[in-house]
Amino acid sequence: MRADTGRTTSNRAQAFRGEFMRVAAVETVLPEHHYDQHQITEAVAAWTEADERLLRRFHDATRVSGRNLALPIEQYEKLKGFTAANDLYIGTALRLGEQAVRGALEASGIAPEQVDQLVFCSSTGVATPSLDAALAQRVGLREDVKRVPIFGLGCAAGAAGLSRLHDYLRAWPDQVAVLVCVELCSLTVQQDDHSVANLVASGLFGDGAAAAVAIGGRREEAEAAGRGRAAEARRGPRVVATRSRLYPETARLMGWDVGEHGFRIVLAADLVDQVEACLADDVSSFLGEHGLSPGRVSSWVCHPGGPKVIEKIAEVLALDHGELDLTWDSLQRIGNLSSVSVLNVLQETIARRRPPADEPGLLMALGPGFSAELVLLRW
Repeated sequence: MRADTGRTTSNRAQAFRGEFMRVAAVETVLPEHHYDQHQITEAVAAWTEADERLLRRFHDATRVSGRNLALPIEQYEKLKGFTAANDLYIGTALRLGEQAVRGALEASGIAPEQVDQLVFCSSTGVATPSLDAALAQRVGLREDVKRVPIFGLGCAAGAAGLSRLHDYLRAWPDQVAVLVCVELCSLTVQQDDHSVANLVASGLFGDGAAAAVAIGGRREEAEAAGRGRAAEARRGPRVVATRSRLYPETARLMGWDVGEHGFRIVLAADLVDQVEACLADDVSSFLGEHGLSPGRVSSWVCHPGGPKVIEKIAEVLALDHGELDLTWDSLQRIGNLSSVSVLNVLQETIARRRPPADEPGLLMALGPGFSAELVLLRW
């Protein structure tokens, strides 16, 4: 018992001696084409020739009221083949990603030429060179910026991306890193797929981009003396620890079947069972290493995977006092934006429900693999 307490004290001391990163700003950008859910339901029924009553039942069950789409809704029926969809993905993702990065940099007060690392996450389109190369040049990052493109982490990528920024900034605590996530889920909907997974996905997932600017602990400490309280209140939390968890024999719970048709969704009905079986123990173990328990965490920044997933997270972690209100709000307003969503919830937490200084928080997301990403925060 004493050994555990000693290790926890040591971990905390290290976290406050520069071995952390500060989220300096988060910016979410949505496409300009917004539609109420009932408009999308009618359009998808026309594209797919699915039973509209069945489709409406699936769409209503998502609790999503509306979403922003990459294209005007009438253009989707004309979108045929993976090549056309991917070409649209590249152009739109670059535009939204650039807006998100510029907005986050402006909010943080950091100039583009001060960025040392750029992490780019997306799972709804492909490009080589990866889109971070074009983004870096469009935004005006230095030619020696370290680029890390990440594909295939899906909904978990926003949390995983923050973890990789944290890894980098622990090694280079004087530097600046940027994470950008872009997902255009609407371009992956299969018009000839009448599976339950595809019909549910057509009512759940939306489009958008988000960027987070982070600074290393040593840079944070050097800047702290010159910041006023108002500037401090606009900043995000410190990341002090992370945990990744990959569950064996769960690859078919979530992901893509990739072929000439493009990305065909894999979304198993028993995904919630995996959340129930493993998440509570993993969260408790992770928090316990830092002298915490779920009951002592004051803020929860959770990816809005869908109603059943959110309800199960609340159940297994005993979060029954509004801790997931912002997660529910994000789902209802804009749908599940895959990797973008957890960053959107983080942005809303900073703006609307920022906890007192030094209070602990947990950011988490689940994704293909099946996997979980946990990020311990200090406000």
